[in-house]
Amino acid sequence: MSDLNLDPNIADPDGFYAKLIEAHEGLSDDESAALNARLILLLANQVGDRAVLDAALEAAKTVGH
Repeated sequence: MSDLNLDPNIADPDGFYAKLIEAHEGLSDDESAALNARLILLLANQVGDRAVLDAALEAAKTVGH
C-alpha cells in the first residue's frame, strides 16, 4: 500500500463530519487543536504506511488551494 486514495471512501461522510464538529463543541481553540492532533496521530497509526502518510501531508498542503 503506497498510493494515496483521494476518492470518497467514508461511509456516511456527512454523519462523520457532524460527529467531528460535535466533538469540538465547547472546546477552546487550544483544546480543539489538541483534539485534532490526537485524531491525526490515531488515524496516521491506523494507516501505518509511511509513503501514504507522506503523500497525505503533501496533498493536504495543496488540496483546497
